[in-house]
Amino acid sequence: METQAPVKSSSFRSHFAFEAELHTGSFGSSKTFPFGFQRSIRNNSSHFCDLELEEDDDGYDIILEHVPERTYDVENLKCEQVQRPKPARNNGARLSIILLDQGLFTVYKMLFVLSFTLNITGLVLAATGHFPYARNKAALFSISNILALTLCRSEAFFRVVFWLAVKLLGRPWVPLLLKNYTTSLLQSIGGIHSGCGVSSIAWLVYALVLTLKDRDDTSPEIIAVASTILSLLCLSSLAAFPLVRHLHHNVFERTHRFAGWTALVLLWAFIMLTISYDPKSKSYTNHLGNRLIKTQEFWFTIAITIIIIIPWLTVRRVPVNISTASGHASIIKFEGGIKAGILGRISPSPLSEWHAFGIISDGEKVHTMLAGAVGDFTRSLVTNPPSHLWVRQVHFAGLPYLVNMYERVLLVATGSGICVFLSFLLQPCIADVNLLWVAKGIEQNFGKEIKGMMSGHPKEKVIVHDTALLGRPNVSELSVVTAKKCNAQVVIVTSNPEGSRDVVNACKKAGIAAFGPIWDS
Repeated sequence: METQAPVKSSSFRSHFAFEAELHTGSFGSSKTFPFGFQRSIRNNSSHFCDLELEEDDDGYDIILEHVPERTYDVENLKCEQVQRPKPARNNGARLSIILLDQGLFTVYKMLFVLSFTLNITGLVLAATGHFPYARNKAALFSISNILALTLCRSEAFFRVVFWLAVKLLGRPWVPLLLKNYTTSLLQSIGGIHSGCGVSSIAWLVYALVLTLKDRDDTSPEIIAVASTILSLLCLSSLAAFPLVRHLHHNVFERTHRFAGWTALVLLWAFIMLTISYDPKSKSYTNHLGNRLIKTQEFWFTIAITIIIIIPWLTVRRVPVNISTASGHASIIKFEGGIKAGILGRISPSPLSEWHAFGIISDGEKVHTMLAGAVGDFTRSLVTNPPSHLWVRQVHFAGLPYLVNMYERVLLVATGSGICVFLSFLLQPCIADVNLLWVAKGIEQNFGKEIKGMMSGHPKEKVIVHDTALLGRPNVSELSVVTAKKCNAQVVIVTSNPEGSRDVVNACKKAGIAAFGPIWDS
């Protein structure tokens, strides 16, 4: 079935860059955002939101002078500027972070193991004769796993789940530990999606084996359709393997979509054939009404179909106003206000590709997306801005939406990751929010409008570090220092895989709960 990660993420996977004075006098050479901005003499990065400049998408290296890095004494709140050579680019670094460095016992992997283990246990019991219902209903168990994995990627469903989590747990008396566990679970729910995907294949293989053993009671058409569904499920699972998904994301997305749709059509054919086939007469009957209503497989397939169709019923082609602060980013404006912490998807062609971005909104008349020009689509927004784009009107909730579940939060962003956090400055917020933003060339790359949104806030609450002026900071240490100063209950970071991992690990080492995007966010 088609699945989308709530956050593919140009917004959650972007790379970043800027900061300012943590507190008056604490960092003497730092500057607070509203004051002292100058144009940088350095060249702009092709990835304008990266702290570490990388080779751009066309394969050309951007050569820049080395920038000094600031290091921070967490205990004594001192900083010093040191000149460090720019680290050599490691082409496999990001893939390594995605596949290996996030740890063996992550919540995502534990949820995968749990869902897969439960299914395999049931399958073994069925195969050994200790679970006769599952043996007789193996296809149903495969379909139920497809339903579960589809639900785990339903943006409409999880919009409700996230809303309920904030409503029920966003109270001062709810234990902080429970809030942290809930946040970790909700951002890792893709583990259940993946576990159920593999399990659905295992159950369908078992169902086919049983059918082939007793082929006299079935028809060649049923076997052929079931075998084709199995092939499509295997194809979708292989396309979703992290290595393929990372290196060939468009292949993954389109395979998941079109293989999923085809499998759904064939699933309906499978249901109709199995219900209408009479093994005694070796023929099909036209009287399906009562049989359909009494068949569990039918109702499960209806649920799967509804879940998949819902977001497509909200697809619209809408007018947009696109402006560019530089050749490195575009600011896309839409009509209608959006709540803080919400993300949205846009597309130039809805059947081929969708791109997720964080949303900036004051909650009233308009909302805005900030898109860095790092791919074919996002570059086209700068070079040839369209007058209309396709959108899904059901926006989805991401990790930032859970900010209001806490009392005191530090938001850490680098580069264009700031966009999903800006709404918390523009709208009333239950939580006491502090913001740390690290980026390069703020006004040049992000424009006066974004700069203006950061202005007018207390400098101890909104800290901005422009690396073009102040050099590269140690974002991990700076995050820990800032979190301690504002007594944050939790740190939420949006950065590239390396940056997110480092900030989260540093905060946890300091005893501060922290969450950032994972590879399947």
